[in-house]
This record gives sequence, C-alpha cells and structure tokens, in this order.
Amino acid sequence: MEADGWTRLGVPQTKEPKTDLEVGMDCDVLIYGATSAGMAAAVQTLRMGLHPIAVEPSHRIGGLTTGGLGQTDIGNKDAFGGIAREFYRGIREWYDDPRHWKFETAADYFPDGQCAGTCGRDTMWTFEPSAALAVLEGWEKRFGLDIRRGERLRRPGGAIRHGGRIVAAEMESGLTISAKVFIDATYEGDLMAEAGVSYTIGREPNSLYGETLNGVQRLRAKYHQFFTGVDPHIVKGDPASGLLPGVEPFDPAEQDGQGDRRVQAYCFRMCLTDAPENRIPFAKPEDYDERDYELLFRDYEQRALHPEEAVGYREPVIGWINSRMPCRKTDTNNRQAFSSDFIGRSDEWPEASYSRREEIFREHLAYQRGLMWTLANHPRIPEKVRAEVSRWGTCKDEFLSASDPGGGWPGQLYVREARRMAGEQVVTEDVCAGRRDAPRPIALGAYNFDSHHVRRQVGADGFVHNEGDIEMSLNGHPYGIPYGALVPKRAECENLLVPVCLSASHIAYGSIRMEPCFFALGQAAGTAAAMAAASPAAVQDIDYESLSLRLAADGQRFRK
Repeated sequence: MEADGWTRLGVPQTKEPKTDLEVGMDCDVLIYGATSAGMAAAVQTLRMGLHPIAVEPSHRIGGLTTGGLGQTDIGNKDAFGGIAREFYRGIREWYDDPRHWKFETAADYFPDGQCAGTCGRDTMWTFEPSAALAVLEGWEKRFGLDIRRGERLRRPGGAIRHGGRIVAAEMESGLTISAKVFIDATYEGDLMAEAGVSYTIGREPNSLYGETLNGVQRLRAKYHQFFTGVDPHIVKGDPASGLLPGVEPFDPAEQDGQGDRRVQAYCFRMCLTDAPENRIPFAKPEDYDERDYELLFRDYEQRALHPEEAVGYREPVIGWINSRMPCRKTDTNNRQAFSSDFIGRSDEWPEASYSRREEIFREHLAYQRGLMWTLANHPRIPEKVRAEVSRWGTCKDEFLSASDPGGGWPGQLYVREARRMAGEQVVTEDVCAGRRDAPRPIALGAYNFDSHHVRRQVGADGFVHNEGDIEMSLNGHPYGIPYGALVPKRAECENLLVPVCLSASHIAYGSIRMEPCFFALGQAAGTAAAMAAASPAAVQDIDYESLSLRLAADGQRFRK
C-alpha cells in the first residue's frame, strides 16, 4: 500500500513516515550489519567525510572474523590492501604486545596450514576471536563509529521506500533511521530482500551461465566422503527399517549439473584449547540422541574392517581441521565425511523468520556439542581418537558477549552462503578462473573454488554419500570482482549496495566468500556509497574512473 509515494514493502502502511525535510536526515549512509564488510564500509565512509550509522542485529561486531574464523582463508594474501590489510596489521600489532600472550609465548607460536610461513611480516593472519574483537572495537573507539547493537530489521516491512530508493530502515524496536544511501553487509541479505531487490538461493544449473562446477555435484564430490560400504539404513541391510537421520533417498532422475535451492552446510568455527587452566571439557547435551551419530560410528567401523584401504588417512582420523591460533588455541573447522558441518540442515536459513533461525541455530549448536562429546567419550569411537579429542575443550576466555550461548561456544553461525543478489552483473566461474576479465573491478578475490557439501544421500550403490563439495585450486591467482556485482538492477533500487550477498553464482561465491574479500568489498561499497551520498546520482551511475582513483589512493588492490 502506498501513501504519498512512500512504500513499506510487505506490510500494510499504517502511518506516513515523515520526509527528511521534516525531521532531518539521520545519517548519510546506513550500514546494516557490522560484519567485516560493514566495519570496513563504516570506516571508509567516515574517512570520506560522511556520517555513517552501522546497525548490528547481534551484540557482537565483526561477524565470522570475531566469531571463530581465525585461520584466514585466502589463497593470495598479497591481493589485499586498504582497510583489509589495515585489519591484519592491527592483529600483528596486537600480538606484538607481550601482555597479550597467555598460556604460551610469541616465540612458541608458529601458524600452520595455509597460514604457515607468515611469521615476521607486518601483517598477521591467525588470531584469537577476542583479539579480532579488540582490534575492531579499537576502530570503533578511535574513529568514533556510531554502531547500534542488538537492533534487528523489521521483517516484513523494514525497508521504507520512496520511488526507486530506500529512504529509511525500521528495526523491530521501532528505531527508524533515514539515510541517503544504504549498505546491506549481512550474511543473509535481509535488507536487500526487504527492499524488493531480486536474489537467488542455491545452485544454478550449469547451463544458465555456461559453468561446469555448479548445480548438483556427485561425481566431482571426492572429498569429505564416507569410507566405502557405510550403510544408510536404521537397521543395516534392511531398507524397510528407514534411513538414518539426515540421509535422503537416492533419486535416479537427478542429473549432475542441474539446479536446486540448496546451500552449503553451516557449522560453528570452534575456538578450542588444550591449556588445562583455560579448557572447558566437552559436555554431553541433555537432548543427546545417539542415532544422530550412527553414521560416524559406522564410518570408523568400516575403516577398521578394511585397514589396507585406509592407509592414506592420517592416524588417528579425526573429523576436524585443528589450525593453531596464538595462546594455545585453535580455529577448528570441518573435515572428513561426518564432522562439524551439519549437512543438509541449513537450506531454510536464508529466508527463515528470526524465530526459525533461532531454532536452526540451536539445532546446529546441539548437533555440534553432541559431536564433540561423542568424539571425546563414546566407546564406539576409536580409543586414539577419544584420547586426542579429550585433550581439547572450548575456552573459558572466549565468546563472552551477550549474543554468545555460553560455555565457550560462538554466537555466530558460519553462514557460508545465503541469499545472493541478482544484480547488474553476476560473477561466474569464468571470472574466478581467469578465463574472462571482470569489467570495472573494485576488489580482488583470490581463494580456490570451495563449496561445502549440501546434503547426505543414498548413492546408486546403496551406501551413504555426501553431495555437493567442490574444491578446485586457482593456484593463488587473483581475479577482479566487478562493481556491477555490488549494485541491484536500476529498476529495483537506486541507493543500495550489497558487498556480502553480492551478485555471484553459487560456485563463484564459493571462492569470493572469504573474510579478507568482505573487508575489501566493504571498503569498495563504502567508497561508492560516499560518492553517491554526495551527489544525486544512483549507485549504478557512479563514475568508475573516479571510484577507481579513490580506491587506489586508499590502498585498495583491485587489478590483477
């Protein structure tokens, strides 16, 4: 319903909002989501002389960067300058202070995995969640950033429009903030959706953009797979008994490469420690159900039955990647067939109501807490695995904000993929692989194709298989991300930029979706937003030469 040209999408209009001429504009740029991208956008717009306001739905800023993802995923760290590099220099400076080394000394710490060999530089790419939070809260204080925590966008009806523009955003609390330009920096794209901007969810068919790695992927899904012969049925060998939890039946009509609405599996990036004085042992959840982990038991049992075929696996085979962080802590992530990824349980999240998301969050938390207790304690888990996992636990000194669930568990679910805008330009596989250059680049991507499994199903052989994982190296070669991927189609909205749920295919997003990249995309969005706020131009009409000159002057790296 419209009133004098004002539109509140999705709900009846019950009152006319006042125009900015009547009450004054609250800010120049409203940033919804104080993620890595949102923080970079806030800093950049402020440095360009504007007044930004950042609104964060939780009580903790930084998103995944402060939510446990301390092992920085990026294939080429030299692809990032500007505010992204400023953050990683801030981490280096944090750990240059001996007071910040607890439970070990700086001399004892050496990063491993993809961050191995990064010691002695002016940047640091591994860090505790609390260290990342301290750096970003330091930005907030030093720059005087205006961040409103604990404010969620009203859904539906939170985007208030006038013609082709958003004029204000209303939160559930009733807080309404008007602005000239808006940036949706959330992992879900809620503001984008409320504004009526087109988006997609899930995997496009390969045929849509001429890709090879999109859509259903069974043949290419070689990694994080079950050992041969793991039975998916409640009673082994008896299909009539039904399938174990989380397993879908085989669909003979389905073809590799066809599209669907499934998204990559989510998990929590755990920060664990083996320091006894800081360790919280893994506890058995009250609602623990052993059936939820039956596939895990059977996978270990099959390996034990066929040791000659399992020699390629490191012993003990543990379902995690335990990357070292400072102070005897880790960033612990998914590995192997049955691990922290709650496969097949995240598809509802992108469009779910807040109450349903809270339920999904609790389901993921219960699953992962139960998994860790199982690995540490259950008698059907090999003794070597139990002994190793039992050395670890969550940290007493991490995740202490009001949004965290307690017990050392993070309040930020690893939302690897949700909505993706259908914007002016779609980044596809060819751009990431370097077969086609991006027009008007504003940032670089540099990570491999990395899309996690989306479901667990019975294969044609009658055994259980995971489906969807694609891991393909780009050999650290950076690629440009075009400005058109950050802006909606002109007919849909003229003053919104979307640096996180940007316009990309599923497989391209599997490379882009890394926190350093979000810092860089946030800086680009902030720069464009400041330029748009200083003129009557739509974001689609920002002069690219002026934009690129400003980005270069501010240290952004955006050309290969």
